[in-house]
Amino acid sequence: MEPLITIKDIGRKYVIGAETIHALKSVSLTINKGEFVALMGPSGSGKSTLMNILGCLDTPTKGEYILNGINVSHMSDNELAEVRNTEIGFVFQTFNLLPRNTALDNVALPLIYAGINKEGRQERARQALENVGLGHRVTHKPNELSGGQRQRVAVARALINNPSIILADEPTGNLDTKTSIEIMGLIEDIHAKGNTIILVTHEEDIAKHAHRIVRMRDGLIEDDYPNTNIHKVDRSKILADDAEIASK
Repeated sequence: MEPLITIKDIGRKYVIGAETIHALKSVSLTINKGEFVALMGPSGSGKSTLMNILGCLDTPTKGEYILNGINVSHMSDNELAEVRNTEIGFVFQTFNLLPRNTALDNVALPLIYAGINKEGRQERARQALENVGLGHRVTHKPNELSGGQRQRVAVARALINNPSIILADEPTGNLDTKTSIEIMGLIEDIHAKGNTIILVTHEEDIAKHAHRIVRMRDGLIEDDYPNTNIHKVDRSKILADDAEIASK
């Protein structure tokens, strides 16, 4: 079976004035369908640049990127936008929700670009919110939700188009410990349903939820190994917390 992601000798350089910065020097990586990979590395290691390329937010200066059978290495911005909308679901540290829109409208947003009618959008968005335990919060705006609930809305939005991969960039970076555990439990559930997840994090305890860890340093992959000590979220605790949220 073909890997879902194949990157070969990817490099990315930025020219700033007289200086050339090699954010990625030469990175090769394959990720199979259904994998749960943590991408780690200190600031300046190149992990954010690699995530931007994997997420079709940027193109490499050299090398090749095949995503789900499509060569996306040299696409135009418009072509990349189309691939992003059909193949990739994003979950960001800052949630990136529209403040004046309800949870339902935020989740339905990618379906507007996909050309689905309003009734179809609302039906699918409502179901997506049910799936992340927020069926009772569809009409709430982001400022009426807790941080964990906002991130759940963002996860529902990421899943709405049935993407090939979910890219989660520091998804617990703005959350307290209890809420971080809740969101990692949700990401585990999504992976258990067969979704491919790439988690970008600098936190060791968050990376331990992944089944494979890729470590970067100085624009190169330093290490790539299976995680033999997978950290699972205690379900019973989350269910109790969910019941408490629902009763409020």
